[in-house]
Amino acid sequence: MSADVPGPPADRDLPEERGVVAARPDLGGGAATPSFALPPDAAPGLPGAPRPMAIGPRTFAWGERTYVMGILNITPDSFSGDGLLGAGDPVEAAVARALRMVEDGADLLDVGGASSRPGHAPIGVAEETARVVPVIRALTAALPGTPVSIDTTSPGVAAAAVDAGAALLNDVWGVADDPGMVRLAADRGVPIVLMHNRAEPRYRNLLAEVVSDLWRALERAAEAGVPWGSLIVDPGFGFGKTPDHNLALLAGLASLRVLGRPVLLGTSRKSTLGKLLDLPPDQRAEATAATTALGIAAGAADIVRVHDVRENARAARTADAVVRGWRPAGWGETR
Repeated sequence: MSADVPGPPADRDLPEERGVVAARPDLGGGAATPSFALPPDAAPGLPGAPRPMAIGPRTFAWGERTYVMGILNITPDSFSGDGLLGAGDPVEAAVARALRMVEDGADLLDVGGASSRPGHAPIGVAEETARVVPVIRALTAALPGTPVSIDTTSPGVAAAAVDAGAALLNDVWGVADDPGMVRLAADRGVPIVLMHNRAEPRYRNLLAEVVSDLWRALERAAEAGVPWGSLIVDPGFGFGKTPDHNLALLAGLASLRVLGRPVLLGTSRKSTLGKLLDLPPDQRAEATAATTALGIAAGAADIVRVHDVRENARAARTADAVVRGWRPAGWGETR
C-alpha cells in the first residue's frame, strides 16, 4: 500500500450499553424483544406540567390560566414612552399606575430602572438601585398581595431589590455564562426568569438554538442551587433577533414546551409590531393582544409581560377560555 493512501479508520470506542432488559421470547408479546429500563437513580426525563410556584405572597398554578405582568419602567428613556422619571414624583406615579394595573387585571408587577432597548446607554449600579428600591418598597406597602419582580441584569441591583421586597428576578441576560444572577437567586431563595438573548442576531437554526440556549441556562441555574421549580423561561422576543426572527419565534413558540418550565412572553409594544403596522409604541396594544392570544394558543404563555394590562388581560381570559378551559366565577349560573 502506498504511503500516501491512508489505511482503514480505527474502530470507534463506543459506550457500553447498560440497563438492557433482556428479551423473553418464551413469554411472547411485548417481552419477546429487548428494551431499556430507567436506571434506579435516574429522573424520568419526561417534561410534565410545571408544579405550582410560590412568588412572594401568591402561588401561581401554571396551566389553569394565563397570568398578567404589568410593566413599570422607572427610566427617562423607555422605548415605549412610559418611563416614569422626569415628570413629578416617580414613586407616587409608579404606585398610581400599579394600582390601575392591578384593578385592570395585573397579577404581578415588573419594575425596571435601566433601559434594555437595542443600543441603550448603560447606567451604574448605584443609579439603577436608587431608581428602583424606593418604588419597590412603596409597591409592596401599597399592594401587599401582589408580587413585584425586578428587571435587571445586575446582581447588586437585584440584591437591593430583594431586600426592598422584590420576590422574583427577571434577567434579560439569563443565558449568559456568568452565574452571578442565578447564584443570587439560589442564595436568596427567590424564583428567576431566564430570558434568551444574544449580542447579535446570528443563528443557523433559530428555534433549535433558542431552546438549546435556554436549556443550558436552566442547567446552569440548577447547578448553582436554584430549585427546578423556581425557574421560568422567556424566549426573548426582540432581544438579539431581527423582526423576521421574532415572527418565526412567535410561530414556533410551542417548541418551548419541551423545556418543561413556565414561559413568560414579553412582546409588548415591541418594534417588530410597530414595523408590521407602521405604528408608534403607544398604538401597539391590539398587536400585543394578538401575540398574547397566539402565545396562549401555542401553550407557551404562562405569563404575559405587558404595558397595556386591561387589553391584554381581556385577550388572555378569552384565549384561556378556549385553550385552557378557564371559566369566570359564577359561570353557568342563571341570572
